[in-house]
Amino acid sequence: MQTPLIGVSTYMENDVRWGVWQHRAAVLPAGYHRLVQRAGGCALLLPPDREEQAARVVGRLDALVVSGGPDVEPARYGAETAPDCGPADPERDAWELALTRAALDQGVPLLGICRGMQILNVLLGGTLVQHMEGHRGSPGVFAEHGVRPVAGTRLAEVLPEPVSVPTYHHQAVARLGEGLVAGAHAEDGTVEALELPGGEHPFVLAVQWHPEEGQDVRVMRALVEAARTEADRRDAAPRDTARRDAEPARAEPARAAPAAG
Repeated sequence: MQTPLIGVSTYMENDVRWGVWQHRAAVLPAGYHRLVQRAGGCALLLPPDREEQAARVVGRLDALVVSGGPDVEPARYGAETAPDCGPADPERDAWELALTRAALDQGVPLLGICRGMQILNVLLGGTLVQHMEGHRGSPGVFAEHGVRPVAGTRLAEVLPEPVSVPTYHHQAVARLGEGLVAGAHAEDGTVEALELPGGEHPFVLAVQWHPEEGQDVRVMRALVEAARTEADRRDAAPRDTARRDAEPARAEPARAAPAAG
């Protein structure tokens, strides 16, 4: 097959400067698309859009990455906003929740990174710790800490040994969402990876750290290989059983009622 097409969610910033210009823009740190490319994929950046477009967008991808960023709005998981919780971005929450749901529904391989892991957990009914210490450096500076994979998980297949990872978060998973299992823990017990086990979905993995800030491509390469395998399977399937285009079917025009009498 051709190089797998990996969609990566982006986000809006109100004050972006380049050259002589200052505009509102959809942005994403370059580490994300470069990591996709280093892992053998072709990156497609996905700006925020209407929720109803998510299924159609995901239906054209070989895999999806939900990127890191600000805190998920606590109301999404039934909590009041704590004093240390960051400002909400309802537009981004809605878009990335819709993208993630579409990937789960359509069997599209999915990787969540930091906030992307929290989005997956909230979507499946889990909750978050709104503030914790020890998992980020000074503002704008990534910290590093050890992560130990859980034996028998998909993550342990990808990363069979304990690793040191780039990290920058102050929120974490509290109650796990339905069907999710922890794939790794930090030294303090924080859940550092989530996944859906079993054969119902080809690949659902999320990590709390930022692989795009490091040199280890194994997590992203696993996603790219899953995308390649799933695309090959679809190409080999009969036309009527392959994954269908997710664009809603067009309703037939209503016919006029026959005249009375």
